[in-house]
Amino acid sequence: QMQLAESGGGLVQPGDSLRLSCSASGRTFSTYTMGWFRQAPGQEREFVARMSGNGILRNHADSVRGRFTISRDNAKNMVYLQMNSLKPEDTAVYYCAAVSSWHPTLRDLFDYWGRGTQVTVSS
Repeated sequence: QMQLAESGGGLVQPGDSLRLSCSASGRTFSTYTMGWFRQAPGQEREFVARMSGNGILRNHADSVRGRFTISRDNAKNMVYLQMNSLKPEDTAVYYCAAVSSWHPTLRDLFDYWGRGTQVTVSS
C-alpha cells in the first residue's frame, strides 16, 4: 500500500515555471516507478512523465518533452515535476502515481494515485 500527496500547484502566467512535489509513504519507495498525469476539464486523464525506481529509465509525453522534467529523491520519498515555459494548455489537475514495476511499453499502468493539485496557466 502506498499513499501519495501532491503539492505545489497554483496560478501562473504563460512562460512561468512551477515545480510540483509528491510525497510518498512506504518503505519500498525506491522500488516503485513513479509517474505524473494530468486531467483538464472535459478531457481524459493523460500521461505526462514517469521514472523508474532507480531513476535510470524516464519517459516524457511529446506534449511536454523539453519543458517538463521528472525527478525523484529516494532518500526523501519524493518525486518532482519541474515545469518550465508553461502554456495555457498545460492547465489541468496534476496527479502523482505509483506502480511496483516498470513496463517497457505500457506507460499508463499505475496502481496508486494521489488526489491531485491544480495548475492554472493564464494571463
